[in-house]
Amino acid sequence: MTRRSIGPQKKEGLPLNCLCTDDKLHEECGIFGMSCPPNEDRDPALAAYNALFALQHRGQESCGITVNRDGDLLQHKDTGLVPDVFSKEHLEALSGAQMAIGHVRYAADNSLRTVTNAQPIIVHHASGSMALCYNGKLVNSKALRTECENRGAIFRTTNDAEVISYMIVREHLRTNTLEDAVLNAMQFMIGAFSLIVMDQTRLIAARDPNGFRPLCMGKVGDSIVFASESCAIQALGGYLIRDVKPGEVIVAEKGRIDSYHCGILAKSSLCMFELIYFTRQDSIIDGVSVGHFREQAGRMLARRNTAQGDLVIGVPDSGLAAAMGFSKESGIPYGIGLMKNRYIQRAFIQSQQWERDKSVRIKLNALAAVVRGKRIILVDDSIVRGTTCKRIVKILRHAGATEVHMKVTAPPFLNPCYFGTHIPDSSQLAAYGRTTEEVCEMIGADSLQYMSVTDLKDLMDGLHMGVCDACFTGHYVLPIPRDTTGKAV
Repeated sequence: MTRRSIGPQKKEGLPLNCLCTDDKLHEECGIFGMSCPPNEDRDPALAAYNALFALQHRGQESCGITVNRDGDLLQHKDTGLVPDVFSKEHLEALSGAQMAIGHVRYAADNSLRTVTNAQPIIVHHASGSMALCYNGKLVNSKALRTECENRGAIFRTTNDAEVISYMIVREHLRTNTLEDAVLNAMQFMIGAFSLIVMDQTRLIAARDPNGFRPLCMGKVGDSIVFASESCAIQALGGYLIRDVKPGEVIVAEKGRIDSYHCGILAKSSLCMFELIYFTRQDSIIDGVSVGHFREQAGRMLARRNTAQGDLVIGVPDSGLAAAMGFSKESGIPYGIGLMKNRYIQRAFIQSQQWERDKSVRIKLNALAAVVRGKRIILVDDSIVRGTTCKRIVKILRHAGATEVHMKVTAPPFLNPCYFGTHIPDSSQLAAYGRTTEEVCEMIGADSLQYMSVTDLKDLMDGLHMGVCDACFTGHYVLPIPRDTTGKAV
């Protein structure tokens, strides 16, 4: 595998009024699948609904469920949150099935937030029908799409899921089984993909050879389930069996599972930010308890801390465990200094600056009685553009905090991601071309401490695989396709 940087840093201006109310990173999707053995009294559609609800944090633009009922593929999907898209009537219409797959989606671009681009997708072909959903991003998607179009393919969507489905269908026409088609298609797919495919008889889960995105297998009763995170399996009262290995293809049929490997040897590279932020705190990802990892990250920051403080608070929700760890290690008391409105839907792009500012105030509010007159140690998972962080610091000062010292459990973001994490262009990243002191001044904090890449890796002793840290280091484990000018495509 080649390791390459996307180029030297250069200082750019950061538009603090950029059109984004949410300064967090976002992941492409969450997926789920269930295969029930004969005669088990279980409703896969209802299970998929509950599992997607548990995975809602991974995607909030659209969701969908496809079921296999006696060989027929039935589906409902739409834009919106899981409880808004699925009514009791929708679930009843999907009941009585033997298998189901489901998907929650985050789209990086407004133009992709359509029902057409929602997953799962159903494809009818010469060998039958199949449904597919996936999480990740192919770095050679454009080349594969062009190849398919040159062969006569007509695409209805603009997402990679349809490209993957065409590749699988093409290989299915050359092979005897769907699993062979998936294994063959993986030889052409470069990038991040955890996917679940369902046809008339079986459910298939596959993970890319690098393992960029998580995928695990569990059991609910006698039913086999696959999910992006173990929290979805636990939500159904099931238990985690193991993670799907990088490059592995698992076939579930009538309560039996068979495992295959695509034969591609690659450096295992779980996205480091899955542990830092994306996954739910109660999940276990490739052998690591997410909640424990984040608490240990807070402890590590405390060991390197030089700032004096009276109170440690975390930014809800992913900063809370780290804040608790920081407090335990440092001896500085922990408190709830920020309150999150858990009933507000995500704020999308707003047209006016005052609307963006208002969205942050509605989502987070400081507890003045807790922070007034205190030197605050503020712990969060990351700083992306710096806009939201700047507003939180301002909120705390307005509530009476005398000092605000920012502690971040991620290293500085310097490079874009090509494997499914929506990271803005480097010029919009707060740390790009800036020193720590300059970022600290920009966000209005009294001091700023990042986690180092070395310290972060030291916390991953229990991880079953390697990690991808390209967004921090620029060391990509796969070559990034570029045009004639050198720009990534």
